[in-house]
Amino acid sequence: MNKQLINIKDRIEERSKDSRSNYLEKIKFSSDQSKSARDNMGCSNIAHAFASCDKAQQDQGANGGTVIGIVSAYNDMLSAHAPLKDYPDVIKNSSEKRNAIARVAGGVPAMCDGITQGEPGMELSLFSRDVIALSTAVAFSHNVFDAGICLGVCDKIVPGLVRCSFIWTLSNSHASCWTYAYWNFK
Repeated sequence: MNKQLINIKDRIEERSKDSRSNYLEKIKFSSDQSKSARDNMGCSNIAHAFASCDKAQQDQGANGGTVIGIVSAYNDMLSAHAPLKDYPDVIKNSSEKRNAIARVAGGVPAMCDGITQGEPGMELSLFSRDVIALSTAVAFSHNVFDAGICLGVCDKIVPGLVRCSFIWTLSNSHASCWTYAYWNFK
């Protein structure tokens, strides 16, 4: 590797050593809290969390099986969102083949500034990323998910979905650091 690039890399590592260490400690704390959250839930909480699952998945969820939360921005008003319609079912089927449970944890609002441009309410677009991040955090707040998959399109939705991961990673919440995973759903 180029010596100048190595020097730049070394300076960045040295300069960010303390903040990176703090960041990694928060991730570890959050991950530890998440691992114990389901174990510390009462029976009624667990029953409520998996009530809509079939009997096998209820047992799997109650006994520590892998649970994946899905947050989607799908709506049938916006054409760009049409591809997202069937993905939750694809993810659920793929997860089941891998002995995991996937559940739609929630949805996030989606507006199209192409539709609202020049109309009353257009300025709400400016706040939509914050609302989407908050909606994503609320959807994943159930303390039963081992991973999260976010489905979204556009320059407002995807940043809002991703911001949720930073909010949770940098806070001392009981949520794990969410990884936005790509699975081969074939």
